[in-house]
Amino acid sequence: MPLLSSLVDIKGGGTPSKNRPEYWNGEIPWVSVKDFKSSVLSGASDCITQEGIDNSATSLIPRGSLIVPTRMALGKIAVNTVDLAINQDLKALIIKDIKKVDRDYLLRCIESKSEEIIKQGKGATVKGITLDVLNNLEIPLPPLETQKQIAAVLEKADQLRKDCQQMEQELNSLAQSVFIDMFGDLRLNTKYTKKVAFENVFEINSKLVDPRLKQFENMPHIGPEHLEKITGRILPHKTAKEDGLVSGKFDFKKGCVLFSKIRPNLKKVALPDFDGLCSADMYPLEPINGISTKEFIWGLILSLTFDEYLQLLPSRANIPKINRKELSAFEFYLPELEDQVEYSKRLKEIQSQIGVNRKVMSDSEANFHSLMQKAFKGELNLKAAV
Repeated sequence: MPLLSSLVDIKGGGTPSKNRPEYWNGEIPWVSVKDFKSSVLSGASDCITQEGIDNSATSLIPRGSLIVPTRMALGKIAVNTVDLAINQDLKALIIKDIKKVDRDYLLRCIESKSEEIIKQGKGATVKGITLDVLNNLEIPLPPLETQKQIAAVLEKADQLRKDCQQMEQELNSLAQSVFIDMFGDLRLNTKYTKKVAFENVFEINSKLVDPRLKQFENMPHIGPEHLEKITGRILPHKTAKEDGLVSGKFDFKKGCVLFSKIRPNLKKVALPDFDGLCSADMYPLEPINGISTKEFIWGLILSLTFDEYLQLLPSRANIPKINRKELSAFEFYLPELEDQVEYSKRLKEIQSQIGVNRKVMSDSEANFHSLMQKAFKGELNLKAAV
């Protein structure tokens, strides 16, 4: 099985001197790890001049090359669609013989080895790999036509994953736009006349409990790290016992709104459909019967109205957070309960669609990774997969 070093030329990059303004703000994209936001590199947040290239360790990388990080963001890979330069944390892989190696096949093959690459990262805080790690990657190399067929199958499977991810983004945006369409900016006097403080529409009834007790040890444990920002998705988590909890935690009930007080601008807010335990970094907000609904509270926290309020709060140098007094003092015009109920109904319909899409997305993820494993073990049935 050939090594990667026999199939590609590997080019490194560098950083032009920051003290030479003539090297910067040119027309040549200069890519660093922060630009790795997708598998396609079509530009960069910084640009340099030809003089910057001529007087640094970087060089112009032709479009269609494969770019991989060797420090930070290990395991990622992308294709550049424009000529560009790279910094010292990246390497460009330029195929030696395109009649022997298909670029898209090689991209998928290296992508399948992401865990292997990550495991070889060294460093106390920021992980990096040596050039030898790349050079010594073993690349199975079937005939060129077979490579192209494998790449096409994997691209089709990957596109389904991307379509599901795009659909989730659109549905989440819809959930937020419905709130705006129905209620507008609730800090302004719109059609609603009753102005209230946030503390008038929620209660916090959670109690501090010992997670080691039998009645609590098998309950789900949710912390800020288990909430996906903006979407409200609760990420994989464990029980109190599995997490080895020993300090007190707050119990929360199904039907509350979980909101992370840490970095509130990240909008980590969720609607759990189960009872559980949460850390002191979370607010379990319960709607008050006859006054508010949990969906309304959820949407309000995600709204631009709440965003504007957060901007008015005093900044904290270390870890931004919103305390109970600040949260309670947020003022807005309260919609009628019947309007909140209608919003809840619409939100539930959207969340039902999100649930269906997530099931499809989960299946597409599993299918993609299964195909990846089979493809580079020579086990992929190309006729059946097409």
